[in-house]
Amino acid sequence: MATRNLYIPESVSHPGTTLEEKLQEMGMSVKEFAVRSSKPEKTVIAIIKGDSSITPEMAVAFESITKIPANFWMNRQRIYDECVARSKRQAQIISFADWAKKFPYADMVNQGWIEKKTKQVEKTAVILDFFGISSPNAWENYYMNQQLKVAFRISLATTKEPYAISAWLRKGELQASEILVKEIYTDTLLKSKLPLMKDLMRKNSSDFAKQLQVLCAECGVKLIYTPCLKKAPVSGSTRWINNIPCIQLSGRSKRYDTFWFSFFHEIGHILLHGKKEIFLEDIEYDDAQKAKEKQADKFSSDILLSEKEEKAILEGNDFSQRKLKYYADMFNTHPAIIVGRLQHLGILPFAKHMESLELFG
Repeated sequence: MATRNLYIPESVSHPGTTLEEKLQEMGMSVKEFAVRSSKPEKTVIAIIKGDSSITPEMAVAFESITKIPANFWMNRQRIYDECVARSKRQAQIISFADWAKKFPYADMVNQGWIEKKTKQVEKTAVILDFFGISSPNAWENYYMNQQLKVAFRISLATTKEPYAISAWLRKGELQASEILVKEIYTDTLLKSKLPLMKDLMRKNSSDFAKQLQVLCAECGVKLIYTPCLKKAPVSGSTRWINNIPCIQLSGRSKRYDTFWFSFFHEIGHILLHGKKEIFLEDIEYDDAQKAKEKQADKFSSDILLSEKEEKAILEGNDFSQRKLKYYADMFNTHPAIIVGRLQHLGILPFAKHMESLELFG
């Protein structure tokens, strides 16, 4: 993440200090200056004490008397005001420390998502910058109180790790902003790419992940790979960002069958469900949302291995590696998909044929 290199002076004097020095240099009293500038004497005194600001109109008037350009007075006032605001902001950030400590800071640093800092105030500032927010209240409103329902339809309030999950989602959002998709999404375009996606799954080339991103981009979908955080073991997510469908996958199980099931599950959400919703896998939902999850599950299962194909394999009752490869070729799928399905059904033990399941072996 880029670092902001801003020079911020620790303290800046109020322009009233310069005005007082100039009056002394000119040998002019406050009262005389007030008369010459057509300003109340108490206003001039307040400026000199630093209790009042120099307005643009005042700066122009002061220019005629002091011969100091109006932009000098205005710049001095602007710099002073910014310094005061930053000082107040620093105090605010210090008060946000307890909130910032709830995020898996060390894990986010290890993933390269944020910069490593030593002081807590700096860590807090980094967290705020990462989320692009000004306060914990803004984070609460976005991720917990559903104030931006068009962009984010669910609340993380009922999840066990809302802070870590929100960080994972935010990273995906940042990654999505870096992906250029030239095609405008349509259901028809996405459906036309499904056979190519399944063929990519069957071939299992070494760069299948990159090829899959390209295929998705060709139908107006952004595919993002975001490693999961230790406290946010989420498999995937689907949401629409700036009217573009985005799939975010973590690959946390390291299994080939799980990766592809998760991918087509998210594709199912895009094709079957609304733009204004976000779907997070491995999260507890209400009954209505659970029904949509089941629909996406079925969509994925049918693409990877249909019920008819599954039935034929079960009736064959031969689950040797040779036979499973035969079925995979016959049904245009990958042996890992069949092994995973049989394990899910309790027919094969989870230790069986593990070499065919490894995604990053």
